[in-house]
Amino acid sequence: MATRSKGALVSIGNSPEDDRPSIPEPVEDDRPSIGRALRQARIDAGLTVEEVSNSTRVRMPIVHGIEEDDFSRCGGDVYARGHVRTLAKAVGLDPVALVEQYDAEHGGRPAPTPAAPLFEAERIRPERRRPNWTAAMVAAIVAVVGFVGFTLFNRDDSGAGTKHVAEAPAPSASAKPTQAAKPAVPSPPVASESAIAAVPQDKVTVKLTAIDDKSWISAKARDGKLLFDGLLLKGDSKTFQDDERLDLILGNAGAIELFVNGKKVEDEFAPGQVERLSYTKGDPQVG
Repeated sequence: MATRSKGALVSIGNSPEDDRPSIPEPVEDDRPSIGRALRQARIDAGLTVEEVSNSTRVRMPIVHGIEEDDFSRCGGDVYARGHVRTLAKAVGLDPVALVEQYDAEHGGRPAPTPAAPLFEAERIRPERRRPNWTAAMVAAIVAVVGFVGFTLFNRDDSGAGTKHVAEAPAPSASAKPTQAAKPAVPSPPVASESAIAAVPQDKVTVKLTAIDDKSWISAKARDGKLLFDGLLLKGDSKTFQDDERLDLILGNAGAIELFVNGKKVEDEFAPGQVERLSYTKGDPQVG
């Protein structure tokens, strides 16, 4: 006995899937990653990682990490943005576009943060100096010789006898008393137009003042000698001088007022921005 199977016929035009709203496919960003763009630009410029590190003063492990899109060594978003901007300038890329790409990928531009605690990754630590024993011995010998000579001189002077002092003649009664001479009053110094304007022309002089907030700074002479490495509080100033060149790192550069060779630098640094600067003699131009 034949049985007829029961089944529902569904029209193709009335398929339930046709009633579903269409979902647009995500648009892929065809830009290369920040690290890949920096690495390719460095290779195209014929530069090594070591050369980029020396010119930007960003340590080599941080440069390697950024080229692999690993920003964990930077110490936070504020300093990662500063490193991206610095490396982009060194390899010939647009720093503004790369920083905007970084902000888009990491939740927007970060708020300014205190500079000193996060600068441990970039802090230049001075080497401990060994005591100069030769200079200490020379100073001790000079002190002993001076003491012996002083003792002998006093002994000879005490045995020379009493010295006679000539008396001046008494003034006559008819002599009129003269007025006592008034002490000379030194004239006040003429104020210069600016204390900074008197800087020597044969040296490079930099004055930093924390105007709006505190800022961590590092200053080195041309021979690599560390002149200062620490926090500059609001209202404090530091002045550095060298025969050839001064190298600076400014954390929270927007809080700093900068004078170079007697002239104010009018660059507008943003709050929380990290700047690496070099200045030489003459007009203030970044090296």
